[in-house]
Amino acid sequence: MNESEPERPAQPGAADEEDFVPTPFDGPYFLPVVLLGLAIWFGYDGWITDDASMAEWWWFNQGGAVVFAVWGAWSLRRAIREGRDGADA
Repeated sequence: MNESEPERPAQPGAADEEDFVPTPFDGPYFLPVVLLGLAIWFGYDGWITDDASMAEWWWFNQGGAVVFAVWGAWSLRRAIREGRDGADA
């Protein structure tokens, strides 16, 4: 070991785990909530709104609603699984 190299912890990432402070953005349900919120927004613009300026974008909004709903459901399922696995540990 060179004298110019700093000492490394015995386990990789051990020092980082001690300093880690979780934020709401680190929660497992943050991404599913954002994705399902976007699905609702796109769905409203694609199927419910009477705004004439949105008429030319109906296909984009309907497609976006489906994509974000599927992605959000998949992400929610994954977050629930992670929660169950973490509770068993």
